Amino acid sequence: MQIAILQAQADVLDIEANLATIDRAARQAREEGAELLLTPELFTCGYSPERVRRELTAGDLDRIAERAAGIARRHGISLVYSAPRIGDGGDWHISAVLLDGAGRLLLAYDKVHLFGEEERRAFAPASAGPRTVAHGGLQVALLICYDVEFPESVRAASDAGAQLVLVPTALGAGFAAVCDVLVPARALESQVVVAYANHCGTEDGLELGGRSVVAAADGTLLARAGGQPELLHARVDAADVAAARELVPYLRDRRPDLYGQWSGPRPA
Repeated sequence: MQIAILQAQADVLDIEANLATIDRAARQAREEGAELLLTPELFTCGYSPERVRRELTAGDLDRIAERAAGIARRHGISLVYSAPRIGDGGDWHISAVLLDGAGRLLLAYDKVHLFGEEERRAFAPASAGPRTVAHGGLQVALLICYDVEFPESVRAASDAGAQLVLVPTALGAGFAAVCDVLVPARALESQVVVAYANHCGTEDGLELGGRSVVAAADGTLLARAGGQPELLHARVDAADVAAARELVPYLRDRRPDLYGQWSGPRPA
């Protein structure tokens, strides 16, 4: 499957402008042969957690969902977009959704690991682990931003059968090690492809770091962005994932029967 990764600057609370950016990227991605477009965390509304929580309405969220489905249908491309979601109990979550090329919902995920006090004031952390769906010849899972920095999250996706993990993010400037070190390490240790789409530019005074990447299941980079707006492309193949798992069989050689015994204090 050919995937495209949007790196761009969002306009905080300008839903129409942000959806227009996604629409243009979807058109270009499809024209360039991509079957799926991955966009950054909360890109539909811009990354400013407390303003977003305070000023968006349930009607705004419905409009985002409707317009995103229309973009996918119009261009015949699968789309991952991120927006807030209001749970059954009224809590707001940071969410990501995978739509197919007909605009139908295939998979949804709420962020488990919230980063920083602002996110924690604005949103509630989820507790459900990643799930997978068969799409484009691959088993696909979603994580969001800080989630991917925890090996347990990516390993849970891998254990659930994922071959491709799609990660919308809003990584600030000054954290380049996440893109350069952690994302390839997560891909290698859990033997999945990790696609990581970030904002760039400044949103509500926060400088976003860019440097979106796609890391193969052997840890090598299939695509890397700089600090400016960009549309990345990468080809993800199930056979390449299988070959990486065969070359160095981390998943097969694990000893999960032992690991539980290692937790907690142990006498010297």
